[in-house]
Amino acid sequence: MAESTEWAFPERVQPKPEDFKFDLDRVLDAAVMLHVEVPEDAFTASILGTERAGNGVVIREDGLVLTIGYLITEAATIWLTTNSGSVVAGHPLAYDQTTGFGLVQPLGRLGVPALVRGSCALRAVGDEVLVIGHGGRAHSLKATVIAKREFAGYWEYVLDEAFFTAPPHPQWGGAGLVGADGKLIGIGSLFVQESVGGETVQGNMFVPIDLLEPILADMLALGRPAGAPRPWLGMYTTDDRGKLVVGGIAKGGPAARAGVRVGDMVLEVGGRRVNQLADLFRSVWRLGEAGVEVPLTLAREGSLVARACARPTATIS
Repeated sequence: MAESTEWAFPERVQPKPEDFKFDLDRVLDAAVMLHVEVPEDAFTASILGTERAGNGVVIREDGLVLTIGYLITEAATIWLTTNSGSVVAGHPLAYDQTTGFGLVQPLGRLGVPALVRGSCALRAVGDEVLVIGHGGRAHSLKATVIAKREFAGYWEYVLDEAFFTAPPHPQWGGAGLVGADGKLIGIGSLFVQESVGGETVQGNMFVPIDLLEPILADMLALGRPAGAPRPWLGMYTTDDRGKLVVGGIAKGGPAARAGVRVGDMVLEVGGRRVNQLADLFRSVWRLGEAGVEVPLTLAREGSLVARACARPTATIS
């Protein structure tokens, strides 16, 4: 799968060596491109596609690549490309659904420097940052932190605090977020529209690097963090002006088997009222680990409907 490298950011937004106290080119060379192929019968094929492209960042001297997990879930083939043009096969080593991080182990020598991991703890709204992608300066972008807040995604995903930056990088998936000290502080996940000062601003959402350290050893050893997996409903819910509405159902998932329908409005989980997307997911997770029954109260065409969802496992491998 080929990806054009002919495009470039305008020079005014590209990083320049004189703007930084660290070796800019060394930092940029830590970014690699991922080409991923997924079987047509894979669970995520209809949602994420069978051919995926994005970025990753080398975080260890042996070439270990940190990326966003949706790029590599159910991957059959991964190719890693460096800024120098070297291409190496990769193995999908680990994926954590809770944070969204994914790890790829190269099956050959990449020959690029590892990027030191920093921390988001002291970063503030208004800080200047660097978004790096494969392709060096032309594919990297000077940006600003425009928000730090909780984030909930319809795919049953919650971050207590995510980073939002602008302007947006068009190849955000797995892109690296670098602080003023030249250290990695986040991994790109989404294109977003964020409200700033009453105006809608386009940008990117990043997963903070601080979430990696507590789970890295287990991901390397087990392919995922230790501990029991969370319940998963396979119910894609959106917040529509304060109403939690089912916008999609995973085929064969717990919600589908329980008879939940697109258009249902979610009112309660386990008899407890839920009003926000993050509250919905946390209420499900509080009921227990994967396989627990999840009682839902739904509104459908003016009537209340009770449904109970459960599944024996909670992860997609």
